[in-house]
Amino acid sequence: MNTPSTNTPSTSQDLAQLSCTPRQQALGDTDIATLHALLPQWSLQNGKLCRDFGFKNYYQTLAFVNALAYMTHTQDHHPELIITYKTCAVRYDTHSVNQGAGGLSENDFICAAKADLIYQSSQVAP
Repeated sequence: MNTPSTNTPSTSQDLAQLSCTPRQQALGDTDIATLHALLPQWSLQNGKLCRDFGFKNYYQTLAFVNALAYMTHTQDHHPELIITYKTCAVRYDTHSVNQGAGGLSENDFICAAKADLIYQSSQVAP
């Protein structure tokens, strides 16, 4: 990978165990495809890593958003969020790579894997 972690992750759980670090170069197409294969619920749209999360009600949606906000703060890597009553759309990309032109970095995939774990743990009735 253009900006490799210490060990190349082989599962989404491996990816979620990594931490974000400052990146200057975007990933190439091969690296994007390799990491995207670990996150089948996520799609690539207009240069962003995207997923829509569904919930039973607004309370659960906001509980997820709050947990996601805490995680993204600790990782210093913040997504675009679109929040509705029963959904939260999450869009990751890295603005700082490619001399500010943007693109996808390993950080986007790390945070996406962490978001999946938050979602899995949030599927318990309040």
